[in-house]
Amino acid sequence: MVTEAAGADEMRGALVRLRRSTGLPVAFGGLVEPGRPRLRISELSGTRTLALSSLAVSTGSGLGGRAVALGRPCAVPDYPSSRRISHEYDAPVAAEGLRSVLAVPVVVRRRVRGVLYGALRAAQPLGDRTLSAAVEAARDVEQALVVREEARDLLAAALPGPDRDPGAARERERVREAHAALRALAPRIADAALRAELLEACGLLVAEGGGPEGVGLAPREVDVLACVAAGATNAVAAGRLGLRPETVKGYLRSAMRKLGARTRGEAVAAARRAGLLP
Repeated sequence: MVTEAAGADEMRGALVRLRRSTGLPVAFGGLVEPGRPRLRISELSGTRTLALSSLAVSTGSGLGGRAVALGRPCAVPDYPSSRRISHEYDAPVAAEGLRSVLAVPVVVRRRVRGVLYGALRAAQPLGDRTLSAAVEAARDVEQALVVREEARDLLAAALPGPDRDPGAARERERVREAHAALRALAPRIADAALRAELLEACGLLVAEGGGPEGVGLAPREVDVLACVAAGATNAVAAGRLGLRPETVKGYLRSAMRKLGARTRGEAVAAARRAGLLP
């Protein structure tokens, strides 16, 4: 589920938000290439040339390479004259007319996965507000990548492989646990497209054990039932979903009423028959 194209999409959106929130005329960035000690600049916003496009930046080299090596934001008020960085990339930076530049690493699970740059065409310090906005944009990319990877791992663990028996009780429980975890992840995601992608993944899991959908439950009612189906108490479900226990009880009562169920177990069984749960 996590692809280089998906990561580039997240990066592109973050660059647009960074320019909008700071007024920086130029932003660009890219991801660290898998298995290689370098990042590749793939996304440009506000540039006048293609001088930076596809530029490979080695770890430790230039401003972005320094951010990768240190794992923290770096900035210089005048790129061409800075003594804090090496100058392998002066030519493309000069071709774009950049002077004041910042670079913020995207760190996922303690590993630098990419870098966001912001720049001015004038030699002046970039203030704390600009740096904070750049860090926030990088965090948006980090969160999106983390959620994509969590969803990928859950699906990989849940969907039957060539050496698994899809009819075994253990495999069914694995699917149900993954479905509940994905449903709990989805409401945390601000990006509508990514949220829809996660819910689509939930649908793949339901297809493993569900029938035709016939009951209209609200999304939160399905979330609560998914947790209950995975063995969670109301308190545990509330913690996973970021709700109060009383709210979970309310959703559960509503779902039971719609499903014609008198107990939690009956509600889960009815939801499975309706194709709402795996």
